[in-house]
Amino acid sequence: MPQWQPDKSGQLCGEAYQDYILEGVSRTFALTIPQLPSGLRNPVSNAYLLCRIADTIEDEPALSAEQKRYFSRQFIKVVAGEVPSETFAAEFCPLLSEHTPEAEKDLIRNMPQVIRITHSFSDNQRAAMLRCIRIMANGMATFQSNPSPNGLKDLSQLDSYCYHVAGVVGEMLTELFCDYSEEIGKNRERMLKLATSFGQGLQMTNILKDIWEDRSRGACWLPQDIFRECGFDLRNLSKDGHDPAFGAGLEKLIAIAHAHLRNALAYTLLIPKRETGIRKFCFWALGMAVLTLRKISANRSFTSGNEVKISRRAVKATILATQLAVGSDTMPRWLFNMTALGLPRAAAL
Repeated sequence: MPQWQPDKSGQLCGEAYQDYILEGVSRTFALTIPQLPSGLRNPVSNAYLLCRIADTIEDEPALSAEQKRYFSRQFIKVVAGEVPSETFAAEFCPLLSEHTPEAEKDLIRNMPQVIRITHSFSDNQRAAMLRCIRIMANGMATFQSNPSPNGLKDLSQLDSYCYHVAGVVGEMLTELFCDYSEEIGKNRERMLKLATSFGQGLQMTNILKDIWEDRSRGACWLPQDIFRECGFDLRNLSKDGHDPAFGAGLEKLIAIAHAHLRNALAYTLLIPKRETGIRKFCFWALGMAVLTLRKISANRSFTSGNEVKISRRAVKATILATQLAVGSDTMPRWLFNMTALGLPRAAAL
């Protein structure tokens, strides 16, 4: 983690703390956010940390569904300025178990630092962040109230889950981008229509990668109807022997995720070519998702996320390719098509 400079009391302070903790809670975003122009780095870092706090509430296994609903609602009030962040942190932090990473515990303890920055932003920026956290936290609480190791009812439920945990983040980022640039704002409506698809493509890729880790925690975000159509019952999901019918269901979901990532490409190409930092931010996420999806597609009998995790070499290759293609529209399309070659296709979304 990077070095930070404490204030006179020895505490981490302001933006230095954000930079410090970001690397602890997400190496990916610690890599991509610095690519953004200076006017966006701070609000996007802050927004990501707010989302991470919402995730921490959702992921804490020691909390009951009722407790998660309570803390989710309290956190919304913290972001809105209706409940002191110090009060929330003091109440929530002691309940975190050993399953919560130390960096996330540190983030909760120092949440007042993050919230003070949140409340320093413009009205438009704060409104975008609050809307995102309200939808995300309420949605997470709803889905956590009835967790099941046997999957979601159908594809529409998966769509809803992906929207609440990722699609709404795409909407928030779009609002922040448009607030930053009048030129980007000219494409606001078109981008908002694609933003949720961008988020869903990334989230579906993560869901597919993390099938077995989620299963070990008693959760499953796969849609029962898709697998039922292929002749597989998710109640029988097991690492012991790969069922071709399960692989057929995976193929359908890979195809849908692929279609969403094509929308993500269209979204990114709506950003002006001269905004290279924002384009890099989007292209890096998109490139890593396509590479992961390709690994999943090539190894549908995998039993651990590590088996389909992309290598550091692949990440470096994505960064290099983006550096070469960021100022073009033709080159990113070619790179996407070459990377996605062989992936199953679904109808355009």
